[in-house]
Amino acid sequence: MLLSLYLWIIVARVVFSWVRPDPHNPLVKTICKLVDPVTYQISKIIPTKAGMIDFAPFILMLIIIFLKEFLVKTLFDIGTRMH
Repeated sequence: MLLSLYLWIIVARVVFSWVRPDPHNPLVKTICKLVDPVTYQISKIIPTKAGMIDFAPFILMLIIIFLKEFLVKTLFDIGTRMH
């Protein structure tokens, strides 16, 4: 559930980058603080900029989808087998 919430926070950050909301808004500040450090780390490892487009949020979304679909389900299956 937390991964799904974080995925939506990333989507909000992407939308914010398109519409340029007030940077002093507490909601905008919070979302940026939650997403920007992670996308910055991704950009340090992999070159993610192509012209004006930064693909780091997209890569982060793919990582979260992988975690949700593979890792969480695998751990759940292991847990049910142990029971």
